[in-house]
Amino acid sequence: MGEPTEIQQNGGRMPDGATLAARTRTAALRDRVREQRRSPARPRLWFELALIGISYWVYSLVRNAVPEQETIAQKHAGWIWDLEHSLGIAVERSINHAVDSVGWLITGMNYYYATLHFVVTIGVLVWLYRWHPGRYAATRTVLFVTTAIALVGFYFFPLAPPRLMTDGGFIDTVKTHGTWGSMASGPATHVSNQFAAMPSMHIGWSTWCGLTIFFLARRTWVRVLGLLYPAATLLVIVSTANHFWMDAVGGLLCLAVGFLTAGWLYHSWVYRLPRVPARELPAEPVTVPEQWSEPAVSSARR
Repeated sequence: MGEPTEIQQNGGRMPDGATLAARTRTAALRDRVREQRRSPARPRLWFELALIGISYWVYSLVRNAVPEQETIAQKHAGWIWDLEHSLGIAVERSINHAVDSVGWLITGMNYYYATLHFVVTIGVLVWLYRWHPGRYAATRTVLFVTTAIALVGFYFFPLAPPRLMTDGGFIDTVKTHGTWGSMASGPATHVSNQFAAMPSMHIGWSTWCGLTIFFLARRTWVRVLGLLYPAATLLVIVSTANHFWMDAVGGLLCLAVGFLTAGWLYHSWVYRLPRVPARELPAEPVTVPEQWSEPAVSSARR
């Protein structure tokens, strides 16, 4: 025999009305959360703009509030450089010097480093919000988690970028060519933490953009450009001596955690969520038997 029902356990009495109502509300909340996970709603535009603005303000505030521990940052840079030598991948200095010899190329890379990091990321967010509203919240969550983890790295692992290494032999391409391309050079040095180099958010954000474009864009050439964007960014951060290879690895690890977190929250690979939230889809027409639509015949005419 099956287990006794709740009514039987209560001696044949119905559950208390308040308790039943509370359980009904809890069940409704669970259903709402489950539906939100399966098909996330498009956030309100004003809320999203405020969220992004406040989040970036907090990110900049926390990032730049980390004490600039130059001694330990230089020590960490030495560790990274030695590690790359032991792995046989310490070629950043050679690339830096080679690209610096081509004036127009390194100048373009300086401006690339300073602008596209923000322009492309914002552009992809706008594109997602407009054309993939059902995937926007989850995909944006990946970016937010990635950036939050990066702040932890900035705090616990201050790192001097290659061009600020003591006796590193790297060229500060921004200073050399009189361009602006880094918050760690020129007038911006007093408002930016110069030793927040690990992990590289230029790689974390650009890879997020590239994967989003690759998985969601329809045209093949656009998808290819999506994959080329983080590859070009990697070349830029190395050529301008703003990051080591290992900083890029750190950025990718942060991004991987971001994707895993969003997958856990939404129970799906973020790019497989519905393109449009279920509540925004047009209602399906209701069909009725054909005879129901025929004029009724009055009993008087029968």
